Amino acid sequence: MNTQFIKTIRMRAFRAVCGLAICVSFLQPCSAEEPPHKHNPVVSKLLGKFCLECHDVATADGEREFESFSLPIKTEQQLITADGIIDQVTLRKMPPADADQPTDKERLVLIGALRDSIQEARDQFESTGSRTIMRRLSNREYENTLATLFDRRVDTLGLTADFPKEETSQHMDNIGESLVTSGFLLDQYFQAASRLVEARLGKPAMKPKSWHFTDNFKQYEELSGSHRSVFKYRYLCLYEQPNTDTRQGGYGHIEDFLAGVPVSGIYDIQVHAQAMHRDTHYDPKIFRIDFSEPFQLAVVPGDVTKGHIHYPQAIEPVLASAVVPDNQPEWLKFRVWLEVGQTPRFIFPNGPYESRASVISVNKRYKHEFKKPDTGVSRKALLREGKLPHIKIGEIKIHGPILEPVGSKEEVAVFGKEGFQEDHALEQLFIFAKKAYRRPLNVSDQRRIKALYEQRLSEQATPRQAALDTLKMILCSPSFLYLSEITPEDERELHPYDLASRLSYALWTAPPDAELFAAAASGRLKEKDELNKQVRRLLKDPRSNEFVNGFLDSWLNLRAIGDLPPPRKAAWEYYAQNLPESMKQEARLFFRSLLDENESVAKFLDADYTFVDKKLANLYRLPEKDTLRLNDGFQRVKLTKTKQRGGLLGMAGVLTVSANGVDTSPVTRGVWVLENIFGTPPPPPPDEVPAIEADVSGATTIRERLAKHSTDQTCYVCHRNIDPHGHALESFDPIGRWRDKYPKPKGKGVGPNVDPTGKLPSGETFTDFTSFKHVLLENRLDQFTFCLIEKLLTYSTGRQMERSDQYEIEDILERVKAEQYGLQTIVIKVMTSQILRSR
Repeated sequence: MNTQFIKTIRMRAFRAVCGLAICVSFLQPCSAEEPPHKHNPVVSKLLGKFCLECHDVATADGEREFESFSLPIKTEQQLITADGIIDQVTLRKMPPADADQPTDKERLVLIGALRDSIQEARDQFESTGSRTIMRRLSNREYENTLATLFDRRVDTLGLTADFPKEETSQHMDNIGESLVTSGFLLDQYFQAASRLVEARLGKPAMKPKSWHFTDNFKQYEELSGSHRSVFKYRYLCLYEQPNTDTRQGGYGHIEDFLAGVPVSGIYDIQVHAQAMHRDTHYDPKIFRIDFSEPFQLAVVPGDVTKGHIHYPQAIEPVLASAVVPDNQPEWLKFRVWLEVGQTPRFIFPNGPYESRASVISVNKRYKHEFKKPDTGVSRKALLREGKLPHIKIGEIKIHGPILEPVGSKEEVAVFGKEGFQEDHALEQLFIFAKKAYRRPLNVSDQRRIKALYEQRLSEQATPRQAALDTLKMILCSPSFLYLSEITPEDERELHPYDLASRLSYALWTAPPDAELFAAAASGRLKEKDELNKQVRRLLKDPRSNEFVNGFLDSWLNLRAIGDLPPPRKAAWEYYAQNLPESMKQEARLFFRSLLDENESVAKFLDADYTFVDKKLANLYRLPEKDTLRLNDGFQRVKLTKTKQRGGLLGMAGVLTVSANGVDTSPVTRGVWVLENIFGTPPPPPPDEVPAIEADVSGATTIRERLAKHSTDQTCYVCHRNIDPHGHALESFDPIGRWRDKYPKPKGKGVGPNVDPTGKLPSGETFTDFTSFKHVLLENRLDQFTFCLIEKLLTYSTGRQMERSDQYEIEDILERVKAEQYGLQTIVIKVMTSQILRSR
């Protein structure tokens, strides 16, 4: 590729984004002069009484000077000073033991005043003046936008795999202040655009070709010797599901097709396969597999240049799957999309867990069945004579790329049904750029596009290649990478095109479609009735599942499931059954149900139904575990016969993400509830206070530790609010399984009874999980609803809510209360609110 062209694109992108950064820096409003701070008198009095003898300007013992300290906090240094005072007073390190000591009441007053002041200062430092700063697309939004523009999935390319990890703000991944743009990221954007355009639109024309593989099916190294000895590499065998540590047969590849497909495209794959020994007489517990379920075979992409072909890779979405027959081999057919250089790999999603362990167990327990016991303890003997459950593949056929009837989806999406037209190239590029920029093009936009296209022609590029290179520039433009660019800085209310983008990214994580764009073009989108109509339409569209998924990942932090996984021995089903995905899906379907039926959000706190698949039914010990099949997927089930579930706090996903994988802590879960359910995060503990370690040896121990820790009044103030919310959830283990007793250390037997009782700071008591939910439902519904509205506004606007937003949030709350707290009502009122329609 032309080196000068690469430099031109990068320099233009760098200059444009730097210009945006300068503009953004001027968005912070000026504050009016503040009145005297309410806490300053008491803080000054207490510091003067107990601290200034050693820490006045003249003395400044320990390089700490408090005489000039006053409220409100206006500088970072004052913030550090206030934090330091809190630490020292909380730990009782100051005043020194031989000095006059403040009473507990005085300590609490000082700490409380300083904490309030710190929060005020942080709000002020981080304030955007209740304005959403111009922000770039998050990685999630970026990939979904490209998939929408090009009308094809792009997850097979892994475009953001090497992007810097994004920072979140209170679990939200789309907050402007957190979405930093760097020179490295700009370079990644260029590389991603180049890969996408060249792989999808710059590929050479190629007639369909066929491949047929009947042998040389080499296996993972540890299996290779036995397969060569017994089968002469005649079969490709899968022995376990891929989510294990042993990797024995988790991924099956085609040794003679490691180079992969020659161009990106649609390929037909046929696999001659049979499920072997699903009726084995070996003990099913050895394999930890449900033999009542038919075996499944799935296809994922692999790339030998991206890592070991038998190991998990960064880019391996499931492309297709099928049920494998038992009685005799049959041809299974898959139509999949593969990128250039990718080779199909075959997996056994519901296969045995940890094949090595199962092989060892079978050999030990059933070696008397082998003809030669002295050599029976080996995989060779099992392959020759045994009944080891697995999938056996004898032949594989690949055909493609399959020609699409009216040209590729990408060709139509960029150039229209007629494909690239040299005489109309600029017009075609302008039309695509309008969709990519989510607004009409101005003269400057058109000038830049035309200039680059003509520059590439002058450098002897073909017209099509010049158009493709210009397309890459469009995909690196700030107008594509950033949201909100039309509304003038001095205007508060969003102009129609910006409003259309805000709505479409909130509810679809994608650019506006033709109808929403037309409503913006006509100006009708700013009318109340039209705005309401469009919000309802967007919510009814299946694309709004992107909103459900993205919002729940942010609100409940479900994207963090798996960050702290449990030990494999203690929770093997978490891995073997891919429980994280089922956990997320339960919350998504529950939210979707409330949204579609406009059910009360009170059901988030408690409900008599939920959605489970066979895996969750087993985890929850529901009666449906005996009737559900894997192919049934998720079903709505009644919870009238159990008190162990119901509402968000009974869902395994919430219980898993609020634990640390290894054990549970009332503090950790209590903080999670306060942050995510009630929107009242407690202040962080002083830096020097050691963490209270959770102790799986028994609830008595952890309660005693917390009780001892909280005897200090400065600690008790926070823990009396945090701990009860966590104690109520101690009936659940780290992955959400119900428990009445704690396990003993190292998993040997059971320990003390779980004690889920507690008392909230407001005086309400509860005896178990059920009564805790009842207390929340009766006394905290408005607080929960307020928090939910605030989270929805934060997610939809791309900024954290501030104090000046509270009045409108309260207005929305009052209106939804009058309409029975319906979730759809709440979402519509949020999406049509003044906050959402404002910069």
